[in-house]
Amino acid sequence: MSDLRELYQEIILEHSKAPRNFRQPEAANQSAEGYNPLCGDHFTVYLEMDGDCIRDIGFQGSGCAISKASASMMTQSVKGKTKAEAERLFHQFRDLVAGHSHANSDSGEATQLGKLEIFAGVSKFPTRTKCATLAWHTLQAAIERKQKAVSTE
Repeated sequence: MSDLRELYQEIILEHSKAPRNFRQPEAANQSAEGYNPLCGDHFTVYLEMDGDCIRDIGFQGSGCAISKASASMMTQSVKGKTKAEAERLFHQFRDLVAGHSHANSDSGEATQLGKLEIFAGVSKFPTRTKCATLAWHTLQAAIERKQKAVSTE
């Protein structure tokens, strides 16, 4: 178990120190802002949508190690996916960090979380769930073109 905890910490720290897609894509045509008042996390997620497909994604802002690592890994996971695929990943990720069974999705199919499974340990720290899901809620708001900032409260 300690090996898994060490791997979790290593990946979180790596993505926090050197987040992937930490930028505003030049051709971004949708965005949303998200804020976690409890922790002070504040991100903007930028999307370049091509029809129903997330052609490119980036984020900017600041936050704790968990929120920044989650945003970084989220951008890697949804780039090239359709809106429906991104929404499915969001629901699976949210269930994972909330401690709900993640072996199967609502449709009975295996989850597509891949490396995101590393966030399963967040469920042991309920106050950190909002940190891990902030970028995901912000992604949903960007996809839905919501103008109001997303808050985890």
